Amino acid sequence: MLDHQQTRRLNRQDYKTLSLAALGGALEFYDFIIFVFFAAVIGELFFPPDIPDWLRQLQTFGIFAAGYLARPLGGIVMAHFGDRVGRKKMFSLSILLMALPTLAIGMLPDYHAIGIAAPLLLLLMRMLQGAAIGGEVPGAWVFVAEHVPEKRIGIACGTLTAGLTAGILLGSLVATLINTTLSPATLVGGGWRIPFFLGGVFGLVAMYLRRWLHETPVFQQMQARKALSEALPLRRVLQHHKRAVVISMLLTWLLSACIVVVILMAPALMQKQHGLSAALTLQANSLATVMLLLGCIIYGLLADRFGAARTLIGGSLLLALCSWLFFTSAASSVTALFVTYAAAGLSVGVVGVVPFVMVRAFPAAIRFSGISFSYNLSYAIFGGLTPICVTLMMTLTPLAPALYVLALAIIGLLLGVWLKRDRDGAPFAQRADICG
Repeated sequence: MLDHQQTRRLNRQDYKTLSLAALGGALEFYDFIIFVFFAAVIGELFFPPDIPDWLRQLQTFGIFAAGYLARPLGGIVMAHFGDRVGRKKMFSLSILLMALPTLAIGMLPDYHAIGIAAPLLLLLMRMLQGAAIGGEVPGAWVFVAEHVPEKRIGIACGTLTAGLTAGILLGSLVATLINTTLSPATLVGGGWRIPFFLGGVFGLVAMYLRRWLHETPVFQQMQARKALSEALPLRRVLQHHKRAVVISMLLTWLLSACIVVVILMAPALMQKQHGLSAALTLQANSLATVMLLLGCIIYGLLADRFGAARTLIGGSLLLALCSWLFFTSAASSVTALFVTYAAAGLSVGVVGVVPFVMVRAFPAAIRFSGISFSYNLSYAIFGGLTPICVTLMMTLTPLAPALYVLALAIIGLLLGVWLKRDRDGAPFAQRADICG
């Protein structure tokens, strides 16, 4: 019976859980990143009009970055209670904590109305968003991994990661639609508030829908056995699971930096280096993002079938090849741009393996805290430093983005080789914690 539970196909309840988790994750990512698409307008409205433009933009992106700085703290706090009082409660709290500040940003008075209070309130809302996303991503991975059969964890986590990435695509599409349909005057006059209203409202709807989800069977079994962590979960993580933390942080570096360089930075780099039009590069970028969504699902399936180690090794080699071809050949023709960018996007889908490894790296009693600490700390460091590193490297060589992604692929390859020491790619996992 236990073996059947581990190997059975996904049922209707599994699909429901996965769909609602992916939908909520997509909306949270949309809410989190929509800020950057309207940074110019927000900077114009929320800061004094007499300051230099560069300072206004610096302050605006500083507020955007504050969300990343708040991620570790929010993630650690929410993970603590997720390990102590339940996954579902924190899963619902994270989307509420994202939806309300997003809605509030759309309603905030600007600098002309309330002066210095405007950017301070904007900063507060942004930090609340960061705290929410810090709890959402690890919480979602843990939630779905503990709901589905053991042999389906890969496809579940891969699909969820694809849903998170879909939030980025949704933000880009909404921003493009609003910028093309509204005049600059209308946009400044209030049009910029529309995407925030939409994100807040849909976030509240997603929170309502999550009411129908059930607590994970793994957590319920731990409650029944009184096996919940009595000590501070994070303390146990740092005392007894340092190796798992290091592996998880390196994998998060791979995940965050690949998406930042290949998906977020590449269009601007192609425009600057090769003189390609913004419209053309953004079209190719949309195709690459769609391929990334498919890649996350495909690599999740492969992880279930062949294990994390083999999948990570093969995926890292493909990432190295496809990303190098993209950065070195994309500018040769329009066809080459779309073909190589699509291939690069698909290869970045190897990041779908990351949560598969991470949920198996920590015992169930401290799983939420272990993943949250590793993921958010690494994301705060490498997600913020990657654009700076690539920009500085470009002063030395135009191949800096390609070399950076190549280095990440080598890290992924080495991690895959290390994981190969165990036949299923999880040498530090406690299998009983997964299957209950």
